[in-house]
Formats: sequence, C-alpha cells, structure tokens
Amino acid sequence: MNSREKFLNCIKFQSSVFPLYEFGFWVGTAKRWYQEGLERTRGIPDTLADGDTLLGCVDGWEEYPRFEDLDQAIEFDRPLLKLPYNYWIFPEFEYSILQEGKDELVVIDKMGIKKRIKKDNASIPEYLEWPVRNKDNWEKFKGERLNPDSEGRFPPDFDSIVSRLGNRDFPLLLSMGYVGFFGSLRYLLGEVNLMLGYYDFPDLLTEIIDYLADFWIALWDKVLSRITPDCVSLWEDMAYKTGSLISPRLFRQFMLPAYKKLTSFLKENDIEVVLLDTDGNCFELIPLFLEAGITGLFPMEVAAGMDVREVRRNFPNLQIMGGVDKRALATGKEAIDLEIKRVSPVVRSGGYIPFVDHFVPPDVSFSNYRYFRQRLVELAGRA
Repeated sequence: MNSREKFLNCIKFQSSVFPLYEFGFWVGTAKRWYQEGLERTRGIPDTLADGDTLLGCVDGWEEYPRFEDLDQAIEFDRPLLKLPYNYWIFPEFEYSILQEGKDELVVIDKMGIKKRIKKDNASIPEYLEWPVRNKDNWEKFKGERLNPDSEGRFPPDFDSIVSRLGNRDFPLLLSMGYVGFFGSLRYLLGEVNLMLGYYDFPDLLTEIIDYLADFWIALWDKVLSRITPDCVSLWEDMAYKTGSLISPRLFRQFMLPAYKKLTSFLKENDIEVVLLDTDGNCFELIPLFLEAGITGLFPMEVAAGMDVREVRRNFPNLQIMGGVDKRALATGKEAIDLEIKRVSPVVRSGGYIPFVDHFVPPDVSFSNYRYFRQRLVELAGRA
C-alpha cells in the first residue's frame, strides 16, 4: 500500500496497518542528533532557535520547515501535504520593531500581536496587546484581514497544482493549524481576554465564531469545487495537564453550533476525516468533539493523562494519532519496549496511527529514537 492508502485504510478502521509518521521535532533535538551522527545534507536554517519547530508528518506548511535530513536515516511514509493557500489572516501584518533594548525587542508580529521578545529567543514572549480589542476593532479587522475573497489567498498556479494532485499517492490536507473556535480566538484576543469574554462580552464572541465558520466555509468552497482532499486538521490547544481550559457548558454554548455547521459542510463535500489537534487532558470534551462532527484526535499527551487504551475503551469509534510517551524515548530501550507493548492493543483495533505525543524533545538521543522507530516498523509489520 502507498502512504495515502495506509493512512485512509487505517484511520477509517479498515486496516490496522498504520503509516509511519512522526508529529514533529524541536530544533534543539535536530542539533543534538547532528552531533550524534545524523548526516547533515539539507540542514536546518541558522535563524531557528532550539525551541522552534520542525515538522514531521506534514509537508507544505510554510511557517515551519520539515526535518528532511531525518527522512534519509529513518523509514517514514510520504507525509501529508497541505494545500498551498492562505486560510487565516491575510494580508498579514508587516513585522515591525517598536522598541529596542540591549537584550530585548518590542515588536508587532505578522498576526498583529504586540509582544516583548528576547533577542536570543531564549524564553517565551511577553504578550502586550492583541489585534482584536472591541467590536469596532473587530469589524475593521475582519474586513481587512479575514475576507475570503481577498486577492492573493491562492497562488497563481493553484489550478495547475490541483490538477497534479489528482493522482497522488500521499494524503492531502485541506488545512492544518489556526482553524478552530477556541484556538483561533486566542490569536485574535489573547487567552485572558477570551476567558473573560465568555462572561463580559459573549455576544461579540458569538459573532466572531459565527463569522469564522462562514469565512472558512466560503473559502473552502473555492477549494472543494476543484479537488477533494483526504482530511482536514483543525486546531484548538484547549486543555492543560489536568483538564480542559473551558467547561463543557461553554463549549456547548459557544463552539458546538459553529462546529456542526463546519463539519456538516465538510461531509457534504465528501471529507470524512476531521481531525482535531489539542494538547493536554481533553478527556471530558471528547463526547462534545464527537457530537460536533470531529472524527479523530491527536497528539494524546501521556503526561496529561491521555492514555490511548482508556480513550479507545470509552470512545471506540474515535480516530487517534500520537499517544506514545516522549519520556520513554528519553529513558531508554526498556522503557521504549514497554511503550510499544502498551499501545499495541490499540494498533490492532485499527483507527490508530502511533507516534510521539508531541514534538520529540532534545533529551531524546538519536540512538534511542532510531530504536523506537525500528520497533514501530516491527509493530506495523505485525499489524
């Protein structure tokens, strides 16, 4: 089977043979592995800090490069390809430096967020101001930056690209990242303002969410008239280590109607696989995800209590990706063997693509990672 067949057959519970993917890697991990013997052919951009991201199982996501040198050393299937068009803020803001100190800068980034950053990128930014602050500001913002008909959202050769993808042997993604009704609002308003907004200005939040659903439907209608991708990946990051960031009640009130509208449109256009990326322990939200039309979930962080065995027992029809404890890879071969044994029953039940439960961190040695991938290849062969 080619990569596309493996992905679709596995994710739709038609086979337990899974594609060999990895979610992604920290740049610091790549730097360590080059020192430990990984051959450097393509390399990685010198501008990237240790905490920046290299993608694993997705190609074509312009914001983040792929860890291409690893493809020569490890057996992977062809990654998912994300269609090349802009489905978020467009045109982006011009990156500008507002203040400069000895060790830090105050900048406006491409999404219009004002933040204080360290020049050496040694710590996370301090966020100072967000692009959407009130209703008037939102009206201006959506007209200028979230217009589905803005010229330039699609590359000039988009139709030619689409025609070449008709006979593909790898899965095709409609979108990945930024699309969601919690995560996207974090970029627009900031986490604290969003949380307060559920109580202080619920009507504005409802208006924004409704508009985003219509915006993506209008934009995707232009894509789906040309080609049918194999899946869509939505993004929320709406949970932390011990639970979800919002209650099921707030999810049902604010997000569920928009999700149903969006996923109904996708299924009417023959997209049956609707995956959701959220970190943390989101167990209590899974019934709502399923009601909303979400079919799959990743990366299933083990340290947050997301055990793929328990999830499968409670939600047997939920598609799952990820769920392998990154800490086991840092510990050694015995711990890796135990992880493979732990997830094996879920592999045999189908609908599960195992890989590390977030980006592979730099405390994982190259030899341990190679051993882990060898064990996954063996597991795929047994499946």
